[in-house]
Amino acid sequence: MARPFHLARIHFPCSQFLKFCLLLALEHREEGLVAPLDTAACVCFRTAASTLCLHLASGSEPPSSRVLHFPQLALRRRLGQLSCMSRPALKLRSWPLTVLYYLLPFGALRPLSRVGWRPVSRVALYKSVPTRLLSRAWGRLNQVELPHWLRRPVYSLYIWTFGVNMKEAAVEDLHHYRNLSEFFRRKLKPQARPVCGLHSVISPSDGKILNFGQVKNCEVEQVKGVTYSLESFLGPRTSTDDLSFPPAPPCGSFRNQLVTREGNELYHCVIYLAPGDYHCFHSPTDWTVSHRRHFPGSLMSVNPGMARWIKELFCHNERVVLTGDWKHGFFSLTAVGATNVGSIRIYFDRDLHTNSPRYSKGSYNDFSFVTHTNKEGIPMRKGEHLGEFNLGSTIVLIFEAPKDFNFKLKAGQKIRFGEALGSL
Repeated sequence: MARPFHLARIHFPCSQFLKFCLLLALEHREEGLVAPLDTAACVCFRTAASTLCLHLASGSEPPSSRVLHFPQLALRRRLGQLSCMSRPALKLRSWPLTVLYYLLPFGALRPLSRVGWRPVSRVALYKSVPTRLLSRAWGRLNQVELPHWLRRPVYSLYIWTFGVNMKEAAVEDLHHYRNLSEFFRRKLKPQARPVCGLHSVISPSDGKILNFGQVKNCEVEQVKGVTYSLESFLGPRTSTDDLSFPPAPPCGSFRNQLVTREGNELYHCVIYLAPGDYHCFHSPTDWTVSHRRHFPGSLMSVNPGMARWIKELFCHNERVVLTGDWKHGFFSLTAVGATNVGSIRIYFDRDLHTNSPRYSKGSYNDFSFVTHTNKEGIPMRKGEHLGEFNLGSTIVLIFEAPKDFNFKLKAGQKIRFGEALGSL
């Protein structure tokens, strides 16, 4: 097991956090309140949040001269795991609040529930984080060419942090990758991911299975017990450009629009790609892509912990929905963006531009691949390259299949591109 990397303790005057709490006191009267961005940064670590919220609940105010010390961070194989270390750090370091702001884990908001903060307010607070701006800045940073001497230490730190297996990479030499973007989008050796030919549907990417099964009552589970609306996620079946959502039709009618053959059912599978996973995704089956729908939106984290907290998280985030047909009827693959993953690329779609600075909330835009010269759409073979993310994200498959379709999966299991998802 890798030895934890210890960061210096982080501190700031508690009066700044107290100001933030007071600014959000209107939460009891205005349910949709969004906190000011500069002050929202102060809730970065749960220990500080818990301490100050308890002060507010008791009616006492901590002296402004006091300094709150936060638990150290242990940077293990997965970024974002918090743990309190028994041995104190030797050095104190003061970080700007704007830096802490971008380190905000949603778990830091849990102590707010102890003093009566409702989930809707905690979600609104988290959504106030400028994740789209952060993601664009991260994209610019990824394009900066690193000096030759700096590439190995930078990439080695990333490999150690996220457990990347460079032996699978087509080019193992770290000096070959000029910038972080090239390293994230590294290709694999052909033999690293053999495509299963015995099963009709394979995993389109590396990742972790969050959920799978039949779609019931037009609700899809993003994780166990937390659902989202099928129509809110895919959008209406009409092909319109840059229009807001119309009123949702009855659940049964929307499902009937997707299920085209009698006796078939709708199935879904959610795959989470961690930052250390292979970032490209491929065609999960032989199918024809006829339509693309792009939903601009938030870029909140899509890790499993976040998915348990925010209902309809995937409907809030920016996503690209590809729909078409396979041998059993309707088939769709949706690439969901996340923090630092505003860039979603589809190889055959040059008109797609994600994470734009401005967009209309609740809008979407459509593009049809069916033309006068190509009346079928874009044919995709199982295992063929389809697109890529920067960093990690989520892929959601929703498709029609006969009732005897069986998944070959377990919830929470790790899976790699090319392995079987299910078959008849």
